Amino acid sequence: MATDKELSDFLQAAERRAYKHALFATRKEEAALDIVQDAMMKLAEKYGDKPITELPLLFQRILQNAIHDHFRREKVRNSWITAFSSLASDDGGEDDFDALDSLAPEAGTRAAESAEDMVAREQMVAAIEAEIGKLPLRQREAFLLRYWEDMDVAETAAVMGCSEGSVKTHCSRATHALAQALKAKGIRL
Repeated sequence: MATDKELSDFLQAAERRAYKHALFATRKEEAALDIVQDAMMKLAEKYGDKPITELPLLFQRILQNAIHDHFRREKVRNSWITAFSSLASDDGGEDDFDALDSLAPEAGTRAAESAEDMVAREQMVAAIEAEIGKLPLRQREAFLLRYWEDMDVAETAAVMGCSEGSVKTHCSRATHALAQALKAKGIRL
């Protein structure tokens, strides 16, 4: 059974990586913070009595489920907004809504800073993060769990709820896509 100190230390160590993981998935700082906080609270409330060795996999699974729940809620919200916005437009004209505008980073966030404002190392990290964010959901999930969270194939498969072969395929596709995108930007690793 994990002590309160062990649980606290684990959450403190996992917080930054979990935030980055959620930020890559949602591309919204506030949503990422909420997701991580909810995942940490659920781990502490429901699984605080588990052995410390089980916490990393449990936390990753909780975090992944929280991210998926966020997207489900967003889908429902967006369907209602779309339904109501179509009722509001009686003039028959085209709406000025562009779906691509919703993908643009919000002003004032780190993602919106210009490259001129960063040092060379931060430029490279930002470019890599941007490319990771463009990966399809399952590839990004597998890539982050394997290489960011340093999980082995079996652990990653358990967290993602898929086979080890699927994890290997997703990771391979993600690394190839990242290598090509970064090479096109002139970044060689």
